[in-house]
Amino acid sequence: MAHATLNMNGKTFVLVPEVEYRRLSSANIKPGFLPSDRDGNFPAINTGRVSIAREVIRRRENVGLSQKALAAAAGIRVETLNRIEKAKVTADTATISKIDRAMQQVERAQELNPRS
Repeated sequence: MAHATLNMNGKTFVLVPEVEYRRLSSANIKPGFLPSDRDGNFPAINTGRVSIAREVIRRRENVGLSQKALAAAAGIRVETLNRIEKAKVTADTATISKIDRAMQQVERAQELNPRS
């Protein structure tokens, strides 16, 4: 992979092609599940949050939306979507429904007008 470096204010920055930057910046952003206890049980709240987060991220990335675009389409704050995707909050049913409706609209539109 081609790259270049840039020194500014005593810091070194690595310049990479945008495609590579996007791949790197989206890698490992999905939250992880907490380990099970000695009886094999997982914490329910964390597991639910992580499951929802991963599904939202998967669907959003599959249709090529940014968090900002999905939040706007769903009528929620981008900060709210970010916290949901990081599994930091338990989203209420109304918020999840807004996200789901927005995703369904985008998914349907892409089914009707597939990219070449």
